[in-house]
Amino acid sequence: MKILVLYTHLSGYWMSSMKKYLSLYGGEFIVIKNKLNPNASFHFEESAGIRLYDHEYFSPKSLLEFSISENPDLVYVVGWTQKDYLKIARYFFKKKKPVICGVDNPWKNTMRQKYGSIYSNLFLTKTFTHIWIPGKPQYRFALKLGFSPDRILQGLYSADYDYLYNEYKKHRIHKAREFPHRFIYVGRYLEFKGLKELWEAFAEFYEEAENKWELWCLGEGELFPERKIHPHIRHIGFVQPTEIPNYFNDTGAFVLASHCDHWGVVVHEFASAGYPLICSKGVGAATQFLENGINGYHLQPYSIPSIKNSLLMISRKSDEELLRMGDISVEKARSLTPEDWAKTLRNVFYVNA
Repeated sequence: MKILVLYTHLSGYWMSSMKKYLSLYGGEFIVIKNKLNPNASFHFEESAGIRLYDHEYFSPKSLLEFSISENPDLVYVVGWTQKDYLKIARYFFKKKKPVICGVDNPWKNTMRQKYGSIYSNLFLTKTFTHIWIPGKPQYRFALKLGFSPDRILQGLYSADYDYLYNEYKKHRIHKAREFPHRFIYVGRYLEFKGLKELWEAFAEFYEEAENKWELWCLGEGELFPERKIHPHIRHIGFVQPTEIPNYFNDTGAFVLASHCDHWGVVVHEFASAGYPLICSKGVGAATQFLENGINGYHLQPYSIPSIKNSLLMISRKSDEELLRMGDISVEKARSLTPEDWAKTLRNVFYVNA
């Protein structure tokens, strides 16, 4: 089966899910993507069964012509905001091909979403056969957009579970001997990620905590020049996804204090790697992979006291308790894998189309 993917900024987890699909079912992916994201310099290369093309290479007309010439069996479109992608979606919808729209927005009952749902019922359901969402926070929005439950797919984003689980097993041996008292943040240096509040909260935490932890931050973005300089905050810069496991031996708990993250695959990644988790209630993935008080703690977005309190609660746990919390994270992470992603995509063509 040939699958056309009309994407924006490609990610490592999307690549791993496509590779899993190919290993299970064969076929081919043709991926249209944007050039490098200035806030996340991921580098990708073509591999067997995956062809990559820069969106900027095409005009709207030539992209449509290219897509028609490829004659895919199924089309995936990232959202509904790009007009050239919508033209392609409509073309193949009329040809009675499965056409999937990816959406990660949770329902917030805003006026924009209300108008969007009216628009969708008139238009999107005549452009896409299915909608694919990450999880529960997006389900109500999918219904509001006019898609029936049998046309709503879940599990849009998956971490590379098998790879990270193997890393977890390897690094757990080291952590059982000497658990690293370091928090780790991985993501873009952007305002909505709550980094300013995290840095201030950590500075206050460090003054109060009996057990002195460090905070390591991996990433790049527009806030990097404004990063807080603190003797126990380490700013490492951007790290390619394949190099992140190099930091697993040296860090012990993952923290993401975003104001609002529609999902946040990084939560799934660090759960798969066996980390206790600290996540804002604004992080969608926390609804699936974090149980408050069991394998980590929820915090209130924007709240420095709430972030500090979560850091303190982790620091007061024994090393044995932290290891057990990480084990629970791994079990929760197992609820979604690239194999599940691949099966969902396969079933669209063979069951639901």
